[in-house]
Amino acid sequence: QVQLVESGGGLVQPGGSLRLSCAASGSIVSIYAMGWFRQAPGKQRELVASASSGGFTNYADSVKGRFTISRDNAKNTVDLQMNSLKPEDTAVYYCSAKRVGYLNYDVWGQGTQVTVSS
Repeated sequence: QVQLVESGGGLVQPGGSLRLSCAASGSIVSIYAMGWFRQAPGKQRELVASASSGGFTNYADSVKGRFTISRDNAKNTVDLQMNSLKPEDTAVYYCSAKRVGYLNYDVWGQGTQVTVSS
């Protein structure tokens, strides 16, 4: 079993920055990739950014150049640095893990609210 705990959400003004952190515990060796998803009211959950155990990263087009994902395999953490935030970034952000042998992300954190508003 893998457990994920997020922190770092909150309220920020447009143009501001936030950093989300996610700590993994449990069967860490089974994790292949870690990612951040978000879900806004009335919308489907979407992948924001991901990082594989080999260091490959991937970003949604809407956040490229503004968000940076960083994974520390030694500390079993994955962070999401969010800069130049926009109101449309408002959502609940979820940390997730894809385990070795699984096609999809199947482990989820509890979610943390990010609100971008003046």
